[in-house]
Amino acid sequence: MEAPQLRPIPEDELRSLAMETMQAAKFPCLASIDQDQARLRPVSPVRTEEFTVYIANLKMYHKTQEIAANPKVELCYVAENHNQVRITGKAEVLTERAVLESIWESNPLLRKYLGSIDNPALIIYRVKPTQVRYMEEWALEYYDVPLEARP
Repeated sequence: MEAPQLRPIPEDELRSLAMETMQAAKFPCLASIDQDQARLRPVSPVRTEEFTVYIANLKMYHKTQEIAANPKVELCYVAENHNQVRITGKAEVLTERAVLESIWESNPLLRKYLGSIDNPALIIYRVKPTQVRYMEEWALEYYDVPLEARP
């Protein structure tokens, strides 16, 4: 079997392909650093705005300490067709009340398990991208995806 070939993809199409891959994959894996050891776990985003991803977390989870010590993280989405998107960025604790309320209202699972938006165990991280890369199938080369659409 031959490896897929890297083909020219226009920037606007590249952004669309990357977002389609994220939608198809649904559950990315989040990589963080635990002292000198990388840690990887699946996460369930509670909101995605283009390449900015919001992730619910509980303070008792170990990744809370990892992200507090080093907010540099990477998300990896892999779709069934093996296309993948990697989002490198920084995780920050979401503090804007209006955004928190919007996420809370749109997520029945959060409401069921945590009872209140003011539950002290709840943390929502916003991962702001510094780099987005897209790979088709197993082409072994990534395309750099523009972070913002060009006019």
